[in-house]
Amino acid sequence: MTTSSPAPAATRPAAAPGRPRRLRGLAWLLARRHRTALVLCAAATVLGSAWMLYQRAVMLDVLHAAHWPAVPGDSIDPLVRNRAAEELNSFGNALAYLPLLFGVFLGAPLIAADREEGTARLVTTQSVPRGRWLRWKLGFALALAAVTTGVLGLVYGWWWRSAGPLAAADWLNGGLFASSGPVLVATALFTTSLGIAVGALLRRAVPAMALTFLLSGMALFACDVLKDGLATPRRLVTPIGGPPPRTWDVVQVDQWVGTASGRLYGWSTCVHDASPDSCRAPLGIVNQVAEYFGQDQMAGMQWTAAGILLGLAAVLVGAFLGWSRKGAL
Repeated sequence: MTTSSPAPAATRPAAAPGRPRRLRGLAWLLARRHRTALVLCAAATVLGSAWMLYQRAVMLDVLHAAHWPAVPGDSIDPLVRNRAAEELNSFGNALAYLPLLFGVFLGAPLIAADREEGTARLVTTQSVPRGRWLRWKLGFALALAAVTTGVLGLVYGWWWRSAGPLAAADWLNGGLFASSGPVLVATALFTTSLGIAVGALLRRAVPAMALTFLLSGMALFACDVLKDGLATPRRLVTPIGGPPPRTWDVVQVDQWVGTASGRLYGWSTCVHDASPDSCRAPLGIVNQVAEYFGQDQMAGMQWTAAGILLGLAAVLVGAFLGWSRKGAL
């Protein structure tokens, strides 16, 4: 009796090779580890830029309907001018909070969370040197903060410049100064570096986030108070009793009364006297003096502030890297 041999089993087709990853090594690990931050920053950049572009178009339509730029800025209806300034300042104030968010939610847990979850020990016990891993982590966080704030700051600055003199009112004390030019990027790099340093020292994510919020808020408040010292105010001298100086397109810092020789007195000098002129005559007061910053000083003041903030960020990064070479992660 013959037996038939079983039919050969069907050969399974070879599995198709998976699609090669565009990111490898530490780049892939960081993208996977911080994919939520990447998605949120990308969404904020795209949606924020689109919203500003839309608001810019709407604002220009309103201003053109008011016959600007054929009509000078100070001749346009104050309601229209104030509405344009309020829209710019409101979004600028919102952008000014971005650096604080980067410091608290990106910088502070960057190292602290990896320590708590054991990722730091796992990575550094593999073939990746600790110094290289730290440099990649720092570069990732700082690059993400710089790109996001850089794009949003550029679009916001373009929106502001499109409004011309209508958006020049009080650019120093509104959101414009902190949210355009290099200041927004430099502030984000500073707060992110501060959060990284605090997280590495405390080694716990939640306490590090709370302390970073406190320290960053104090630092930003100090910057806001001290920004008048970034440049020397200009002075406009006019006779007392004459027409008031035109100050709608400049940032007024202070007001004085003064003598012909240049000696200054407080603005309220002799104001409450029964005869102000008789009170001023012995003092030689004949002029009213306004101290102000012109719009052409804005760029220089922004770069000065950015330089200070970037210097502080470099100090924090250097201190963190120096400490991490000695301390265990």
